[in-house]
Amino acid sequence: MRLEELAPPEGARHHLKRVGRGIGSGHGKTAGRGHKGQKARSGGAKGAMFEGGQMPLVRRVPKRGFTNRFREDFAEVKLADLNRFEEGAQVSPEDLRKSGIIKRASDRVKILGNGEITRPLTVRAHAFTRSAREKIEQAGGKVEVI
Repeated sequence: MRLEELAPPEGARHHLKRVGRGIGSGHGKTAGRGHKGQKARSGGAKGAMFEGGQMPLVRRVPKRGFTNRFREDFAEVKLADLNRFEEGAQVSPEDLRKSGIIKRASDRVKILGNGEITRPLTVRAHAFTRSAREKIEQAGGKVEVI
């Protein structure tokens, strides 16, 4: 097989409908647009939100609140989930992703103080709640902010 021999399967490609090329073509005169009306005219296509002149839903519904563009999202990890690591282990976001606790290692990680920790661990994360920090240190572990 050679590059110039490559071709799509039979029937995969269709010829474009050439409209407005005379009455013998079957697509002449009105070119498949019918007679008169909004859709027959150039520029007659209205946007996806257009509701025939009625006030569109997106403009009828009241708007509330705002989106903070500077918000920092964290993947939240409960303290109790860290008990699956061995005693004295160093726990990083990569380890959390490998064990399936978080989805992506690129996520910023925050350790929450939910539950109890039963073994000393060195936990590396981007943020900790006060209670999580206290519980990790109480169990003999260390906290490292990345």
